[in-house]
Amino acid sequence: MLARRLFIAFAAASCAAAAHAVPGALSPFAPAGIASDRFESHPAFDPLTGDFYFVRSAPDFSGWRLYVARCTPTGWDAAIEAPFAGDGVEADPWFTHDGRTLYFISTRTTDGVHGRNLDLWTVTRGASLEWGTPQRLPEPLSSTGREWFPRVGADGWLYFGSDRAGGLGKTDIWRARQSAGQWLVENLGSAINTAANEFEAEMSADGKRLIIMADDGLFESAYDGKRWQPRVKLPPQINANGTEVGALLSPSGRSMLFARDTRSERSGEFFIWRAGKPEAWPPTCPMRKPAAR
Repeated sequence: MLARRLFIAFAAASCAAAAHAVPGALSPFAPAGIASDRFESHPAFDPLTGDFYFVRSAPDFSGWRLYVARCTPTGWDAAIEAPFAGDGVEADPWFTHDGRTLYFISTRTTDGVHGRNLDLWTVTRGASLEWGTPQRLPEPLSSTGREWFPRVGADGWLYFGSDRAGGLGKTDIWRARQSAGQWLVENLGSAINTAANEFEAEMSADGKRLIIMADDGLFESAYDGKRWQPRVKLPPQINANGTEVGALLSPSGRSMLFARDTRSERSGEFFIWRAGKPEAWPPTCPMRKPAAR
């Protein structure tokens, strides 16, 4: 994908493909306070507060920073930098289902080392919902290479992209889990990865589908109960120019929020893809059921 390549230089079985081959609706997602003339991408909805976390960068997709638009009784406030933002580039936010932990990637200063490669990070919060101090995930999760897009799948594995040694291509999708107190890290294999770049993997809530962001757009893979099937490219309504990035599936999997470089004055923008029965998603602000703050 062009945007990711700029940073470095500077997905499925036929049944899955058929599910998206039917006519679907594509529309912009541009709430006030979030949409701007910069590049917005990588959405994450706070399940406890209704706040909206995302990445904002320059129009050429450089200088990534984590932003949050607070959910208020009148809607989302104008976005500001996340309260735990560091001194490097940061991106790819993702909440655990309980809303207590947020995963992201960062080059922030760590142990006195400034400007290190992109690593995997988490930040947690307690009953007061105040964020604590971010923690870098240790090796072999983070590595001497670049890591991308950490997501805990429905199967309990931590999925992420990495250009670490031992892959099938330049950057691959990997997964990790703890076993007997040790981290087991494995490559997702040739059904998902190629000799080129695969940066991001978003799993459906039921664990049966995987959306993969590669050099040339978004793909999909289906899980047959034993393994991930060979990926299939999503239809051209989604893959307009190969810059599609940061997919987020709704809980039902019928809707998907992602970003694309529109190559216009507004630069990168969010879009919602809807297939099948319409649903009330993305979440609205104010939240339908107010949560404690």
